[in-house]
Amino acid sequence: MSAPLRTALVGCGKIGRTHALALTRLPESQFVGCCDADAARSAAFAAEFGGTAHASVDDLLRSARPEALLIATPHPLHAAPAVAALEAGVHVLVEKPLAATVEDCDAMLDAADRGGATLGVVSQRRYYEPVVRMRRAIDAGKIGRPVLGLFLMYSWRDPAYYRSDPWRGRWATKDGAGEGGGVLVNQSPHQLDLLQWFLGEPEEVTGYWANLNHPTVEVEDSAVAALRFRGGGLGSILTSLSQDPGIYTKVHVHGSNGASVGVQTDTGASFVAGVSGIADPPLNDVWTIAGEQGELEAFRRQDAAAFAAVDGTTHYHELNIADFLRAVRDGAQPPVTGAEGRTVVAMFQAIYESNRTGRSVRLH
Repeated sequence: MSAPLRTALVGCGKIGRTHALALTRLPESQFVGCCDADAARSAAFAAEFGGTAHASVDDLLRSARPEALLIATPHPLHAAPAVAALEAGVHVLVEKPLAATVEDCDAMLDAADRGGATLGVVSQRRYYEPVVRMRRAIDAGKIGRPVLGLFLMYSWRDPAYYRSDPWRGRWATKDGAGEGGGVLVNQSPHQLDLLQWFLGEPEEVTGYWANLNHPTVEVEDSAVAALRFRGGGLGSILTSLSQDPGIYTKVHVHGSNGASVGVQTDTGASFVAGVSGIADPPLNDVWTIAGEQGELEAFRRQDAAAFAAVDGTTHYHELNIADFLRAVRDGAQPPVTGAEGRTVVAMFQAIYESNRTGRSVRLH
């Protein structure tokens, strides 16, 4: 077996713990250090997970000498540590979304080119068993050409959620550490990624956003959009945190031969990393492929059993992170590329722009 890669982490908050658990468990990883804006938090993190604590990204890169860096800071703060690491030739995996703006994504991609390093983004829902089954069916041509996609989320976040971190629910803080948006930036990137993974690159977006029932926060709790994909497919988005209690989150894909496949990725409100667990398994909720309609219940039983055997809050992150580290080791493309991460950011940024201008937005 190849030697493990020296790995480190920037951002020791809630989702940072999920990353650290993976980095300390995986045989592909030798966890060597961490960094956080709060020095006491990074010191406590290192005491728990190992490695050394550092006060700055530069010191982490220089002293711990990681080969791969995972970034788990608030979204608008992803670019700076990523650019520093990538320019130094250190491979970088970023927690979703890749950034809060396309401009930050482009800075990261340019740095990866200059440093000859790999840039990837976390999208662990691609590893859900029913999602993998959908992708395999699409790749096998079982629905013909994917021509229509749906992302539907009826979820909820209460006031305590927004109070749990000072950057939540704000476009930006004085130090630039807001979310850069709301439901589109924080809760929706996984399903936006699944849409573009299934249907290809989007070409044009028309959308609207609103804050329907969260008066104490600045950002949107709901958004709707229509998409046109370069391959000719169409897409629809309705994503919201304004249903109390949360109901479900789904992604459906309909094919040119009339067949449809779908997944309910989340039941109720989507989980909050480091705060809540995942009680219900992701399951295929639509499956009309000719000759396979009767298999839906068997799929659901298999996937429920598989999910019950793991911790859903960490297992799929581990699969994603392990694949990234193996790709780096083998000189291969990461499972979710920086370019794909940029596409997700371009999608939600286009919805903001379309709402502002009242016009459709073409993606570049």
